[in-house]
Amino acid sequence: MNDFSPARIPIAFTEITPAISARGLVKTFGQVRAVDGIDLDVPRGMIFAILGPNGAGKTTLMRMLATLSRPDAGSATVMGHDIVQAPHEVRAAIAMTGQFASLDEDLTGRENLVLLARLWGFRGRAAKSRANDLLSAFGLSEAATKQVKDYSGGMRRRLDIAASLIVTPGVLFLDEPTTGLDPNARKDVWGMIRGLAGSGVTILLTTQYLEEADQLAARIAVIDHGRKIAEGTSRELKAATGSGFLHVAISDPARLDEAAGMLERRLQNPVQRSTEGAQLSVMAGTAKAANEALAELVASGIELSDFSMGQPSLDEVFFALTGQPSSANSHEDAKI
Repeated sequence: MNDFSPARIPIAFTEITPAISARGLVKTFGQVRAVDGIDLDVPRGMIFAILGPNGAGKTTLMRMLATLSRPDAGSATVMGHDIVQAPHEVRAAIAMTGQFASLDEDLTGRENLVLLARLWGFRGRAAKSRANDLLSAFGLSEAATKQVKDYSGGMRRRLDIAASLIVTPGVLFLDEPTTGLDPNARKDVWGMIRGLAGSGVTILLTTQYLEEADQLAARIAVIDHGRKIAEGTSRELKAATGSGFLHVAISDPARLDEAAGMLERRLQNPVQRSTEGAQLSVMAGTAKAANEALAELVASGIELSDFSMGQPSLDEVFFALTGQPSSANSHEDAKI
């Protein structure tokens, strides 16, 4: 990742001031408290992830911090500026990339960036230079003269993020930055996000991919029904959930429901089903309890292709905290 400092926004702050600090943020829509008293502290230069099921309040929280929606109660500062009292200063210090690319598809990649640079106040030669720097930094130089409508999904996403960095922000808000990308394109975007954080940009992201939060975020906050229900590093969240998770792969998918029911009755905990295949995960607590549950499955004639016991995955942490599988964490309503 290239250094973006030549176009960095001048921001007044002290080294000890958090990039984002929120206390008791509340936002309601009618009778729905979309955000219900959330506290948050994000140090400068950190990648911080917000996780939660559909309608949990992730996007609403981000929109308030980005001054796109006014809180009904509580307070917050971004790069030292109050989001209500000094919204213009906040907007000058941030950039935001939503779930869908905001580019002119009939323009080339370079033309999009030059246009945005001009809007930011760059003059002719400086605007072209800034566009070329960003195209190079995001691996898009060879596609610079192609119309955006001919870009792949991964290329469009890279260009969209580049467009938000015409002037390098203090804080970058990323709302599901890799939604719809293939695994290779997703890893490319991950590399860019890490590079931006390494250059000093604070990144707050929401994601429907728990692996993404696991790979990128130094800290993770889990919110549900508008409330923050857990926060910590990935390792801390896994440790708090417990290490005694039983993972069972069923040979015959037709008996998956039966096996899940037996595990829930025996272990008195909800069972999570994998999206990839006939694999079940459940908190067993102890090796003795896990062995008894396995013995019951075998005695009933359910054939196991694999089983193990150990620390939960971040998906299982999510399920244990919210009661919903991670697949529910997608396509959140824009108002929530």
